Amino acid sequence: MDEHLVALEKRMQQLQEALRQALTQHDTAQVHSLGEELTRTRHAWNVLCGISEVPDTTLPEVQPEVRPEPAPAVVEPNQDVPVRDQVHQALALLTVPASPKLLSQVHQAFFSTPLNTARMTTLRRDEERSFRSAPYGRAYYICPALTSDLLSPARALLALSTWPLEQRLVGPLTQRVHFLTSALRLADAAEHLAGEAGMPQPVQQLLLHYSRNIHGDAPRGPLDLDALRRAAAAELEIHADDDADTRAEAAQRARQQLGDAEQIFGNILRNTARLRRTS
Repeated sequence: MDEHLVALEKRMQQLQEALRQALTQHDTAQVHSLGEELTRTRHAWNVLCGISEVPDTTLPEVQPEVRPEPAPAVVEPNQDVPVRDQVHQALALLTVPASPKLLSQVHQAFFSTPLNTARMTTLRRDEERSFRSAPYGRAYYICPALTSDLLSPARALLALSTWPLEQRLVGPLTQRVHFLTSALRLADAAEHLAGEAGMPQPVQQLLLHYSRNIHGDAPRGPLDLDALRRAAAAELEIHADDDADTRAEAAQRARQQLGDAEQIFGNILRNTARLRRTS
């Protein structure tokens, strides 16, 4: 297949994923900008394939997530949302790899329904089978985070295939960096979620867990989001650069040594010595 055609297809997948995230965040300006670029990219793809332009009504469109207008700013439960989409919602909010337990807690707090962690046990394998049978056939895949030393799947950490390799890799400091990063993300989301009725109790309980793990003890009085953000940002500054260097080096090795599927789902360790960090 023509390299330019492949590049256009990958770009359409990236734009579709970015558009979904912009829609869930109600970012109207970003939705408009991404929609225009997606239309131009589809047109270029059609031209290369020799396909005549078709009416817009026949083109697949990403529809905004339909949610009821709740009185307290918590999304009403929707049992019809597939587990795969629920995992995507939680990961898109966190922006870092996370365990099934954390994903379930986040989804329950911010989207009003817990994730069925038992159903997540086969999700990653199903996603890999789907990719290998039809590469890039989906806008995104639920995949494992990868270890920085062996480039193998990290145990019980899920990520999104649309994230850069650096974002999906886990080094010695990464889990703490991810914890602090997710604390900042959830604090911001909680602030937007809180209305006149105040912060929903599940959200507050989740952020109190973060606060205890960052401050070292239970905070006195009500949860202070600004104090939580300041403490998380201060500690993050200590670890972020070293962690970023580790992940950047590992990402470079992965791009040199692994194929597309292995860069997403991890090295299966047929030759671990070759993939170990060189001294």
